Amino acid sequence: MLSRMSVRAVPGFRTAAIAAWALGATAVVAQIVYSMTAPADRTAMTVLAVVAFAAASVLDAAARCGPRAAVALVAVAGGGGLAAEAVGVHTGFPFGDYAYTGSLGPALVGVPVLVPLAWIMMAWPAALVGRVLGRGWLAVPVAGWALASWDVFLDPQMVDAGHWVWADPTPALPGVAGVPLTNFAGWLLVATLISAGLVAFTRSDGQLRRGPAPVLYLWTYGSSVWAHAAFFGRPAVSLVGGLLMGVVAVPFAVALWRAHR
Repeated sequence: MLSRMSVRAVPGFRTAAIAAWALGATAVVAQIVYSMTAPADRTAMTVLAVVAFAAASVLDAAARCGPRAAVALVAVAGGGGLAAEAVGVHTGFPFGDYAYTGSLGPALVGVPVLVPLAWIMMAWPAALVGRVLGRGWLAVPVAGWALASWDVFLDPQMVDAGHWVWADPTPALPGVAGVPLTNFAGWLLVATLISAGLVAFTRSDGQLRRGPAPVLYLWTYGSSVWAHAAFFGRPAVSLVGGLLMGVVAVPFAVALWRAHR
């Protein structure tokens, strides 16, 4: 079964892993530059960070579990994310009534192409989190939470940047004004469905020792907590997101540390 295949049996895994690390580093640098750039000039860094991170996740999947895992990631997370966003932006289900402003570049079926890439970039690390922290079928809801909780940071940042708007942002999570609860409920639903399609391609044996995906997940968590507290003027989002995403990020960090002792 592919999901149990040794990484060393995957042709070209070393090249894919090295490229994944390089692209992951590019994403991190772009995010750092983003935080030091004037708000009006941040879109280019947003695009670079998402594209590089998404490519790193795809290559990480290929290096760990073979090309079928990479194809599954693009199809399930990219295709599923695009479908969910297209339905959402045209019907209001499952996220709520929202609209993109056109600031994120070219769109497909009303959804910026960058958006399904964002689903791809975090869905793979979240699937690894689910496999490490969850046993058996529990890996799916854990992975779903690992992915959906990230949006507690993402959505306020993107709303403040003017990339999309909500028709009615109430009721909202305490401390996360401007984003309705329906959005987070929709994210949890879609993230769990996507995770169900990806967890089958992951495995728990030694996966923390290879590739950048686990590090990128924890970087996203830590940098999001810091950025909302220090740069974006949203300390309440830093606290709430830190707690909700921290439910999985902190135990995952412990697992990563133990794997590398």
